Amino acid sequence: MASRTGVFSTSVGTKILIGLTGFLLFLYLLIHIAGNLIVFAGADAFNLYAHTLESKTFLLRPIELALLAVFVIHIYKTVRMFLANQEARPVKYAMKKGAGAPSRKSFASTTMIVSGLWLLVFLLIHVRAFHDGWGQEYPLANGGRDLYRQELETLSNPFLAVFYMLSMVVVGSHLWHGVSSSVQSLGFDHPVWTPRVLTAGKTIAVLIAGAFIVIAIWAYFTGARS
Repeated sequence: MASRTGVFSTSVGTKILIGLTGFLLFLYLLIHIAGNLIVFAGADAFNLYAHTLESKTFLLRPIELALLAVFVIHIYKTVRMFLANQEARPVKYAMKKGAGAPSRKSFASTTMIVSGLWLLVFLLIHVRAFHDGWGQEYPLANGGRDLYRQELETLSNPFLAVFYMLSMVVVGSHLWHGVSSSVQSLGFDHPVWTPRVLTAGKTIAVLIAGAFIVIAIWAYFTGARS
């Protein structure tokens, strides 16, 4: 058992674990944005969706705990690998340059640790704002919470709306490199399909970030008028 878990302590094992947890978080974001887009269908549809999720507590809680575990492992392993790389190269380069066409090095790849830490702060604020509404909740007569109203009121705050949109840009940047990094770490390498998968991953990263930004803009102006 120790030898199996020890595999993930090696450099290769760490990269595989980061890639796997990153890919799982990517799948979660796909599901999350699909649910959030229901907000455009109106208050009744969105609250029904939210209430359906919250009513399945016996499933929701284990999923939330599993998601938290995946997120913590992803952050922990990424920071550990970053620190190990820094220790292995104590003298920094005088100037960072692009690695050329074959390389996947980019602004997104060189700022992964920064964008990841930003998203950690964002997640804490996001959960506080949308999970319990900073302590303010609006119960519905037929059960559940009016999360539609809660979302509009939260994002009608210009500071929160701007922070939210900036964070979604960071999400897009993180996913832009993160998807390709996960694919590489998990060993998927095909002369034809790999470039297509990488292109699809970057496209989906932009769409996810863009969709969240559109929701934030719409909620800001809708909430400000209500």
